[in-house]
Amino acid sequence: MAMISTSLHPSRFQHLKTLRALAVGLAIGFAAPVFADNLPEIQRLIKQGQYPQAMDKVDAYLSSRPKDAQGRFLKGLIYTEMNKPGDAIAVFTKLTEDYPELPEPYNNLAVLYAQQKQYDKARTALEMAIRTHPSYAIAYENLGDIYAKLASQAYDKALQLDNANTATQNKLALIRDLITTSGKGNVKPQASAPAIVAAPATAPAKPATQPAPTATVVATAPGAAAAPATAKPVESKPAPAAAPAPAPAPTPVPAAPAKADAASEDIAKAINAWASAWARKDMKAYFAAYASDFNTPKSMSRKAWEDEREDRIAGKPGKISVTVDEPQINVNGDKATAKFRQHYKAGSLSTSTTKTLVLVRAGGKWLIKEENSR
Repeated sequence: MAMISTSLHPSRFQHLKTLRALAVGLAIGFAAPVFADNLPEIQRLIKQGQYPQAMDKVDAYLSSRPKDAQGRFLKGLIYTEMNKPGDAIAVFTKLTEDYPELPEPYNNLAVLYAQQKQYDKARTALEMAIRTHPSYAIAYENLGDIYAKLASQAYDKALQLDNANTATQNKLALIRDLITTSGKGNVKPQASAPAIVAAPATAPAKPATQPAPTATVVATAPGAAAAPATAKPVESKPAPAAAPAPAPAPTPVPAAPAKADAASEDIAKAINAWASAWARKDMKAYFAAYASDFNTPKSMSRKAWEDEREDRIAGKPGKISVTVDEPQINVNGDKATAKFRQHYKAGSLSTSTTKTLVLVRAGGKWLIKEENSR
């Protein structure tokens, strides 16, 4: 998503600004539907720097839909552009409370905190963004910049206590050089909003020259029949050459094992059951879809991860909807990868993400070992 940028170098700390591309892209994780009512007009006013007019429009928009996350996010951006960080922080903080599954409000909070030199709060907000969306690259990059700033402060303090320590001097110089040369000391904004509604491009599968006997695939082209071998005539002297022996009937190349198709069907059913349990807020069935050695985000304990997921799913009021498109499944023995579009709705929130699951077969069931989204 487009980011608010800030210098992390102590002598170059600059006033934060919202990248204007954010107002156009609105990379908050919402998929189509098409922006309703006057949201495009609000974005146009932000892009043109007409912030008071944009604020009037967004207030009018929110008057009839006060919980709308898109409108509230835009209001936070307008406050930021109007140099009202306290109001912007209040808007983004409330968004994280009402929609804890969205990483972008955490990310913007982090940069606003960094502007105020509250680096511990900035770090905490970025860690929440990453926990919510483990593949959120910009949050990782910004977290690295926050760590660099904290390291710079620590080395500065060390030199105040021992200014003759050459090792610390060298470390501080390296950190400052890193901050200065990486984006000229700024938290690097993403130039454009990520495409979160377009279906992912799928590279064509490379045809296997000769599949191994145990290989399992989702779909295969019909195999060509083996070329018939021609027997040489048997010669004996002085008898004339014998007539050529008839060629053996060609042996057809078998198609992919039937169990591959059966495994793919089982995996698709397991994914749909997982999504259904999520939508029903059936936490027992939801957690049962995960393997006992599931790779939890940020190496959290299984209990901490389950507590967090239960709070976000069962603890959220109102109905939710979770549906998935037909997955692309690749099976290899007792391990498989499934890639699909996941659609989530809760109240006025509607998101669509590309999700990749790594599943393993255990006890006759396909269970989720890894879960990644973008």
